[in-house]
Amino acid sequence: MVGFAGATAISAFVAFPLLLILRIKVRELKKFQETATYAARHDTVTKTLNGTAFAAAVEHYMDRRKRIATDAGGVMIAVVIDTLDTISRRYGPQWADTVMQSLASIIQSSVRSGDLVARLATNELGVFLPGASVENAQDVGMRIRRRVAEAAFTAGDAPLSIGIRLGGAVFDGPADFNHIRQLADEMALERGGVETDEALPISRLPAA
Repeated sequence: MVGFAGATAISAFVAFPLLLILRIKVRELKKFQETATYAARHDTVTKTLNGTAFAAAVEHYMDRRKRIATDAGGVMIAVVIDTLDTISRRYGPQWADTVMQSLASIIQSSVRSGDLVARLATNELGVFLPGASVENAQDVGMRIRRRVAEAAFTAGDAPLSIGIRLGGAVFDGPADFNHIRQLADEMALERGGVETDEALPISRLPAA
């Protein structure tokens, strides 16, 4: 009986640290998986969604709303930074990255709760406003323009001039993501400069 009790005590003494180590390893593996998942979905510079994750999120929204027979509409906004290449060539890519980080932060502070922000290209950020009206999108566009204009951008001590173009595409139901993005880009490049009277030129996708 004493031998059995002793063996039990020894087993427990050995098993406890092993279980503790196993629990720590499981926790580390979970943290690693979370880090890997985040890295796969986010841009390394701006920490916003990357293009692939953004497209998947928009398409998931439209599919989910379609399944429950609810309006799947919304607005996508393209923010194109005209001066980013010039900044990169003159001051170095690290300053272009700093500008993108600042712009991403400004945009994230200008959107509504639940809106999505992503980096779609080297000099382009995208915003998805699920369920938004044209008026909602105009408000967001005006906030982005105003806050960018009010911000002070520098490369060291040198002031930077930041030129952005905004364009939007509104849709009322199921639509193709690439079509939405293409239309928003076209509006930004053709009519979205600072010289325009529209805070956010928006085009509406034809009903599917």
